[in-house]
Amino acid sequence: MASRSPAEELDVDGVAVRLSNPDKIYFPELGENGGRKRDLVGYYREIALQGAIMTAVRDRPTFLQRFPDGVEGEEIYQKHIAKKRPDHVESTRIVFPSGRTGDAIKPTIPADIVWGANLGTFTFHSWPTVDPDNDHPDQLRIDLDPQPGTDFEDVRRVAIEVLAPLLDELGYKGFPKTSGGRGIHVYVPIEPRWDFIAGRRAVIAIAREMERRAPDAVTPAWWKEERGERIFIDYNQNARDRTMASPYSARRSPNARVSTPVTWDELADVNPDDCTIATVPELVARRGDPMADIADHRRGLEPLLEMVQRDDGNGLGDMPYPPSYPKMPGEPPRVQPSKKVAAHWDEKGNRVEG
Repeated sequence: MASRSPAEELDVDGVAVRLSNPDKIYFPELGENGGRKRDLVGYYREIALQGAIMTAVRDRPTFLQRFPDGVEGEEIYQKHIAKKRPDHVESTRIVFPSGRTGDAIKPTIPADIVWGANLGTFTFHSWPTVDPDNDHPDQLRIDLDPQPGTDFEDVRRVAIEVLAPLLDELGYKGFPKTSGGRGIHVYVPIEPRWDFIAGRRAVIAIAREMERRAPDAVTPAWWKEERGERIFIDYNQNARDRTMASPYSARRSPNARVSTPVTWDELADVNPDDCTIATVPELVARRGDPMADIADHRRGLEPLLEMVQRDDGNGLGDMPYPPSYPKMPGEPPRVQPSKKVAAHWDEKGNRVEG
């Protein structure tokens, strides 16, 4: 076992934050050349002081995806704030789908991010809400997820050729970012006047319209057996308690990739492997943060809810929630098509005794 390196104290905008075991290797592929704990924490210190990640997570309930032993170690997914924490780390009350409540971390200053990084946090997962109102999202989050047989080029094509024109037609401004993997996330700012159910249905409406425009390339099908070699629009990322990697979060990847906001023009050429903890701070310093003004572009959900009503009228109602969620009103059966025996279900989708 490697010996621990001495702890250090970092100044983060006037707040002292302890950096423990700074020379511990987090990314073995990078080793001592950019793969140490100090490199990850140093990245978060820089990107937080630049303001970029603070725009993304400030005052939002935030979960910590931690890998204290590095990318090859075990994961700790922390939803609840720890009782033992510095005075500067604040909390916000959230309600889970079960109805239970909890207190999540609420980043307010750069030191909060650096403190979290010292715990081995690779990825900060933020809610689409702003404290104290954690019941009304101010963002729709569109997750373009490649399926087997597709790749990042297919995702890029769908984002640029299908999603971007649709949002423009509807009067919404989309803010894309690399996922840090093979996908793309697009944030759409909305006025926080609707609940999670409405926001999720709005994204379902977007996904269905994308499928109508590009049926061979896009699918909102929840069941994997129905997706084929198409880009899956994971609408359930908009359900309560579901989160995405925040903008500027590092991911569990050998080369320390970062989920990086880009302009639509940049999206046409970006290589996700070029967006890492070593390169992203310089990118932000050079051209700024494309999401810096995201809150200035909020718009009401009315156009999308009209699409929801039209789909409902055409027999296209709600879609399945994740299995851990309680049964929701109007939700179809959570039974994959290949296992559904028609004789066991009535015309309304309710199970009957057979």
